[in-house]
Amino acid sequence: MVDVNLSEEEQVEALKKWWKENGKSVAAGIIIGLGGVFGWQYWTQHQQDIAEQASMQFEQLTQSVAANSPAAVNQAESLVASHQGSSYAVFAALNLAKVKYQQGDINGAKAQLQWVLDNGDDPSLQQVARLRQTRILLNEGQIDEAAALIDKAPLDNFRGDLAELKGDIALKRGDKSAARQAYGEALEYKVSNNALVQMKFDDLAAAE
Repeated sequence: MVDVNLSEEEQVEALKKWWKENGKSVAAGIIIGLGGVFGWQYWTQHQQDIAEQASMQFEQLTQSVAANSPAAVNQAESLVASHQGSSYAVFAALNLAKVKYQQGDINGAKAQLQWVLDNGDDPSLQQVARLRQTRILLNEGQIDEAAALIDKAPLDNFRGDLAELKGDIALKRGDKSAARQAYGEALEYKVSNNALVQMKFDDLAAAE
């Protein structure tokens, strides 16, 4: 920027010349830098406010679902619409699917679970939605659709639950041998409802 070998007067003149040529860009850089700092702080605070609002809405929704309140549907729909990019929206959709299913709105429940599959970014929550969707399809007698959905599922921590559903599908199709094998796999990989699957497995063993 400044030659250290110049005299004091020459240095002053050089600085004046440098400032004349570069001062505006330096000032702009300072302003932009300060704007970036304050902008980042504002954005961070804004994101925190949104998260707190979503948390409050979800807490209210959870209470409404637990109390079987009619307000749960509107609360869940509002949360999903307002915070689509958050995990709260996914949890809200899962809760909304449960409420709609309990109300007899099967298509509405399936639509919410499909929304989670299409928009969720957490594989575990997507897997929960897939399992629930499969159970609904089985209850509705849509065996092929249930099988197609479960076949797409990755083998993760829910492997035992996936195996149980494969056993249920095989049993619906009348293939008791395949069903028993699937239930055995479910027990091996620690299915959620171990007692129920053990009963299914034992019943098939007794029948054989």
